[in-house]
Order: sequence, then C-alpha cells, then structure tokens
Amino acid sequence: MSAIGLALPPEHPDRRRLAAELHARTPETLEPPLRVTHLAVLVDPGERGRERGHLAALLAPPGEEETQVTGELGDGVRLRFEAHGEFTTYTVYAPGAGAAPFADPAAASLPAGWLAGVPGRTIAAAHAELLPWGPEPPPRELLTACFGPGVVVGSEIGDGAGLAFTDFRLHDDGCGRFLVLDRELTPRQAGRMVQRLLEIETYRMMALLALPVARAQWPRTAAIERRLTELIDAIHRRGDEQSLFDELTALAAEVEGELAASQFRFGACRAYSDLVTTRIAELRERRLAGRQTVAEFTARRLTPAVETCMTVSRRLHELSERVDRAGSLLTAKVDIAVELQNKALLESMERRARLQHRLQQAVEALSLAAIVYYVAGLVHYAALAVRSGGVHVDPDVVVGASILPIAALVVLTVRRVRRAIVESEGA
Repeated sequence: MSAIGLALPPEHPDRRRLAAELHARTPETLEPPLRVTHLAVLVDPGERGRERGHLAALLAPPGEEETQVTGELGDGVRLRFEAHGEFTTYTVYAPGAGAAPFADPAAASLPAGWLAGVPGRTIAAAHAELLPWGPEPPPRELLTACFGPGVVVGSEIGDGAGLAFTDFRLHDDGCGRFLVLDRELTPRQAGRMVQRLLEIETYRMMALLALPVARAQWPRTAAIERRLTELIDAIHRRGDEQSLFDELTALAAEVEGELAASQFRFGACRAYSDLVTTRIAELRERRLAGRQTVAEFTARRLTPAVETCMTVSRRLHELSERVDRAGSLLTAKVDIAVELQNKALLESMERRARLQHRLQQAVEALSLAAIVYYVAGLVHYAALAVRSGGVHVDPDVVVGASILPIAALVVLTVRRVRRAIVESEGA
C-alpha cells in the first residue's frame, strides 16, 4: 500500500541533511579474512579542495554537502573517504589474509604513491586484520608474530562474539596494529567492531594533540602566577596606581592570549576523550585472563594526559579570574584614594565658602554704611535746598534725624532683595 502524500508546511532548509545525519558514517559489512588500513590526516581548510581532487584519481568525490564516500577499486578492494571537522580519514579494505600477520597491508592495494600524496599531516595510521577463529584463545606465538615481544592488551568483544588485541604502538611502518578474531560476529557487527577500534586510535591521538600545548603552557602559567602574586603584593605597598594598572593590563592581555591560543585545543581534547570512552564502552569487553582490557589500558595512559590538559585549562581560567579580582582590588584602592581627595577638596571648599561668606557679610555691612551715607548726603542737599527756598530748617538736624530711618529702610530693602533672589533660585 503506498503512503498518502501530505501537504506539509514549508520545510526547514536543513531538515533533510539533519535527518540523514543519524545514518552518516555507517560501518562497512566485513567478513573474514580481511585486511584494513586506516589513515587519519589533519587538514587545513584551504586543503579541502585539493584532497577532493586527489580522491578523484580513484573515486568520484562526494558532493559539497556530503562528508563520506565509498567506492570499489577492483579485486574486492574498497576505499572509504570521510571528512571530519579537523581531520579526514581514508580506510582501505582488502579481502584475504597475508602470508604473515600484517606483512601485506591493505594499503598495498592502492596505486603506488597515491597514499603518500594525500593532502594533510598524518595524525593516526593503523592496520587491522580480521581473521576467522574458534572458541579457543589465540596462542602466544600468534600475538608475538603480530605485535612483537611487548605488552599486548586484549579482550573478548561483542559480549564474547570476537576477540581484539593491540599494543597501541607504532611499528616500523609507522602504523599501529589491531588483530580482530571473529568467533561468531555477523558481518555488520564485525564492521562495527573494526570501525570502533580504528576510531579509538584516531580519537585517542586527536585528544592527545592537546598534551604538547599543556606542557608548553605549564611553565608559562606558573610564571604568570608568580608575577600576579608579586603584583598583588605591590598593590598593598606601592602608591603608583598608574604603573600598577599598566602592569595589570599587560598581565591580563597575556592571560587572555594564552586562553585564546589553547582553549579550542583543550575543549577538543575533552570532546575526543569522551568519544574514546564511548567507543570503548561500545566494544562490550570481557576480560581475558592475564591481559589488560582496552578500557583499562586507556584509563591508565590516556586519562592522566587528558587530566593534565584539563588542569592547565582550569589554571588558566582561574588565573584570569584572579587577574580580574586584582583589577577590582586596585580599582577599589584608587576609588578610596579619590574619595579621600574629594573629601579633602570639599572640606577646603567649605572653608573657603565660610570665609567668603564672612567677607561678604563684612562687605555688606560696609555697603550698607556707604548707602546710608550716600542717602543722608542726598537728604542734606535736599534740606539745603529747602532752606534756600525760605523755609527755616537746620540741615544738620534734618540729616541727623534721618539717619536711623534711612538705615532701617536700607536694611529692609536689602533683605527683601536677598529673599527674592533665594526664592527665585529655589524655584
């Protein structure tokens, strides 16, 4: 019965791509005996076009929106290309087993020189061999032939449906090695197990890219901490705030520069480490007597390296916060100094205002006396004029009698003017 077409609202432009994301990077179906070579290269953004051109020599490259493609190269050999955010992986699958373990890797099936011409820088490379096996554990001679006399870690995987062994070392050809023994793995399950082992190797190396950064940051972070301690001590002892501000600003810029240069790598370290942990859990390991499991080995080796990176990251963030607190402390010290200066300035201004007020009162008194004297002079001239007109008045008596009324009138007038000014200022 055919599905009924529905008239849906307009589709989000990313809907199809997001729906297909759950089906991206699906594992290959693998049947033993099989040889696998896996290569992961760090690729700069400018090299993306060149790597697709290089791939076109063997396969039709994926479209702009596609991140993976698998193609047949003949004689059962397959090449799988996957573009990730920071790196690209190339995985070659070749049927059959070599005359000796890892003596005839799958990459030997590629055209001569093609693999060496892949754009980018190798960060992980490994061979895997998938062999049919029975219920018994492999003999020690087989593991020695595969990995040499060193320590080999291994376990049952897929709840006992297979066995996986590795030594997590680079051998003479620059590649790691994984031996997968198929007891009763289905082809799809075998593909998942091999893919997870190769991803563990790739993500482990991508996580460890942060370790050199952390080791380089450690002494620089310690030096910055010592300088910050000295600067905080100087904030309490020195009075040259401008110089302290300059030193603190330079220190803050240095800390932020270190954070900007390292935080992406440290964040990626945590993300890749979590992916390693997830892929190991998906192996569903069971312990083999006398051997470390992959989970135990990575917990002992990878986890301390990741914790070192996270410790340096936390120290840098804490250092940035300490610089901020030191800046706040210095700002508070300057604010207090400014407040004390403002207080002293206000007190000085208040003293000058009181002195000015007293001088103003003295001037007012002199002004009142001058006004009274001036008005009394006018009254004296008026009395002289009246006497010249024939009226018998004594100008001196008139002036003497008018001084008090004139003074009272002048005082009242000045007060009224002052009150009017104050009321207008208040309004």
